[in-house]
Formats: sequence, structure tokens, C-alpha cells
Amino acid sequence: MALVTERREKSAAIITFANPPRGYMNAAQVSELGVLIENIETDASVRTVIFTGGVPGVFIRHYDVGDILEAAGAVRKSGFDGDALMEAGKRGNPISQLFDKIDRLSKPTIAAINGYCQGGGFEFALCCDIRVAEEGDYRIGLPETNVGIFPGAGGTQRLPRVIGEAKALELILKGETLPPQEAANVGLVHEFVPVGGALTRALELAENFAAKTPRALAEAKHLVKQAARGPLPEGCAEERGRFSRLLLEDDEALRLMQNFQNGNQDINKA
Repeated sequence: MALVTERREKSAAIITFANPPRGYMNAAQVSELGVLIENIETDASVRTVIFTGGVPGVFIRHYDVGDILEAAGAVRKSGFDGDALMEAGKRGNPISQLFDKIDRLSKPTIAAINGYCQGGGFEFALCCDIRVAEEGDYRIGLPETNVGIFPGAGGTQRLPRVIGEAKALELILKGETLPPQEAANVGLVHEFVPVGGALTRALELAENFAAKTPRALAEAKHLVKQAARGPLPEGCAEERGRFSRLLLEDDEALRLMQNFQNGNQDINKA
């Protein structure tokens, strides 16, 4: 079963995440999505890329904690010390490479958030140019500290650029996620729309973008992101290194993640 699917509507490519029953992102999904994005980047007929969730009530719930525990095992068996892991962080990994590719894609990208969008799922959404969230009983944000870790795929670097350092610190340190309307109020997402309306609104935005020249949008996007980015690559490199060091050195983080895996698997109640 494909973990991501693609369809076209006019000049928009709609990519749907499908990893039932929980809707986690995992390494296999990252790999599949990378291939799709490579093809879309060079397809001149695609003017906008829209991402949305295919599991009911879920955009991307969060990154699979089981995968992170496996990564922790690999890190601990690698023989690398903390300094070596910090150097490895500078080289990136498949997740960071995909997220950076989304962030730097020349075409406009829209996250049509139609359900839970947490952890790695929200870090992915932060890479998109526009985030539209529909009304519903779900949460948006970065709850990683609830299971002994911290956002390790760009969240500590991108969120402050979106909502400012003070609010980002509050939400990340508390591991607090927000319902969609409140997420819109504090700036986690750009628009809040009625139930079932995220994809519809994303397609309306895609029509707007299609009426403009691809070069103008690509150049404008590049310049705006460059202005706001500052030392983002260095920041993300340090984040990756510190994340790996935490997996190597912090037994409590592993215990909390293992408890999560063995329990009810609701990251907001970990």
C-alpha cells in the first residue's frame, strides 16, 4: 500500500498522506514522498503543491515514535561519541533533506490541515508556504517534550521564525498543542476554515497562484525565505546533532518513549 498518493486538479498536485490506522509519518513515507517531490519539481504543468491527510481526522499525527526508538538503538550501537554525532548532524538525514526540499521548492506549497498535525507532522507543515486548518476536534503543535525529546526535524528553528521566540518557547517547553482555531489565532496556521474546507480553500489559493507567472512566484518565495532564514541550516544542523546526542545519552527519554509505545499512544497524554 502506498503511504503517499498524488492526484492532479488543474495545475495543482494534491499529495495525500495515508498511513492507517494512526496516520504517523515514518521512514518509508519520507522515502516515497521524496520521489514524488523530485518528479513534481521538474514538472512545469504543476504550479502549486497541496499536502493533506488521508486518514480520517489526521493530517500527520506525528512522527512514529517506534522509528525514533529504533534510531536510538542504532545511535547507541554506532560507536559514535557526542562530538561525532554533532558532526553527523551537519550532514543531514533523509528527513531533514526532504523537509529542506519542501521548504525550498520553487513552487508554492500549501498544507491543507484536516486533522491531527503534531510533532514531525507540524514540522513538515512549517516547511509549507501556507497552512490552512479546518475546524475539528484535533490538535496542532509540537508535543515532543511530553515524551522526553524535543522537536528534531526543524521545529526549534522554524517555529520561532513564524510566531516569535517567546511564544515558540512557551509552546515547545510545555509540549502544548492547540485546537485549530487557537492555532490560527497565535499564527501557527494562516487560515481557519469550516469543517471539510481545508482542501477546498487550498485549491482556491492554487487558482490564485496559477494566475501569476511561475518565475515571479519562485523568485519572490526564494527571496522572502532567504531574508527570514538567517543561519537556519546551521541551526538545524545543531538541532539534529543534539537530537542524536539525546538519543545516545538520555535514558529517561527512551523510557518515556517506550512507555508511550506500550501505552495508549496519545502523545498529548503521555
